[in-house]
Amino acid sequence: MILHIIEAVVCGPYSLELTFDDGTYKRVNVFPLLEGPIFEPLREPSYFARRVLDPVAGTVVWPNEADFAPEALYELEPEEETPNRIHARPAAATANR
Repeated sequence: MILHIIEAVVCGPYSLELTFDDGTYKRVNVFPLLEGPIFEPLREPSYFARRVLDPVAGTVVWPNEADFAPEALYELEPEEETPNRIHARPAAATANR
């Protein structure tokens, strides 16, 4: 199965709230993946916040073209969520069930 990210929200210096097209929602910290020159700019929180969702590739991308495979993000251990935010599964993720 090929995974795609359908929503990505920056929720901390290195954290993303992600919704995948299989309905999975998780909040992950990508700091452990920020190795190598392409990811160096992402260590700056203001640059990290400049992510966009590439609907064709189905993943998050930054202005310097750094990105992560959706599968790599899917495999990360989830962070604990803040209790004041309630998440509903997107209609697009549930429409095919």
